[in-house]
Amino acid sequence: MAFAAFGEVAERLRRSTVLIHSGSAGSRRGSGSGVICSDSGLIVTNAHVIRGSHGCVQLWDGREFEAQVSERDHSPDLAALRISAQGLPRVSIADSSRIRAGELALAIGNPLGFVGALSTGVVHAVGPVCGLGPCTWVQASVRLAPGNSGGPLANAAGDVIGINSMVAGGLALAIPSNTVSAFLQTGASTAWLGASIYPTWIPSVGKKLFGLVVLEVQEGSPAATASLLPGDTLLGTEEHRFGNTADLRALLRGSGARRVRIEFLRGDYNRTRKVTVLLGTAHRPARAQAA
Repeated sequence: MAFAAFGEVAERLRRSTVLIHSGSAGSRRGSGSGVICSDSGLIVTNAHVIRGSHGCVQLWDGREFEAQVSERDHSPDLAALRISAQGLPRVSIADSSRIRAGELALAIGNPLGFVGALSTGVVHAVGPVCGLGPCTWVQASVRLAPGNSGGPLANAAGDVIGINSMVAGGLALAIPSNTVSAFLQTGASTAWLGASIYPTWIPSVGKKLFGLVVLEVQEGSPAATASLLPGDTLLGTEEHRFGNTADLRALLRGSGARRVRIEFLRGDYNRTRKVTVLLGTAHRPARAQAA
């Protein structure tokens, strides 16, 4: 991409980034950022940016709208808002599984009252962060400050690769765009497993099986209580085999604590094991500095 187009990319992102105030117009409580995901008024932000059921959204052109929270999921720290507007400049969401270390990254947000501020850097890594549990993060050297939370982290083409959430170890941490897309498609999950997983294909006689390899297990989580270990491969439940990562997310949806029987492999591809996992309400470990 020609460097001369970089300013145009940044301007497009600014037009698709909003300023969010919690509470009504007469009782605003703090502010953050959000990203327009549809031209008909769907906006995504961090769950910690808007804590109530409604808020106030200001567009790039100064227009303000009352916003209603339509979905909230504290596990990945995401919330979806709706405003009554049409023809909005929405973002393009990239496939975060294709992100590579060293790629250019840019963030747009509203830090410390500066509306539409731009920060640039490079992607350092994509994966869990020590001390923050098994969640996957896009880690980048862009500079964030309070008010950047909920804003876009984008690649050089202006496609969103994550939603900025916090700062840890001097790096910006963003929720991967694939997690954001899954949230927008399936809604909030109300349970948690507490394991970082990675999709894989398992060699089997005459066919390939899909599985989710456990990379890390969070202490005290349902996965840890069920004695799942890093290296285990989750196959599905007794009733339904996983075909993709969205199947696990669908399993976590539902209300209240419940037990599920999960089939998995440990070392031997020819021996399927089973374990009962108690799924409960969504959980999130203590966070680092919020942006």
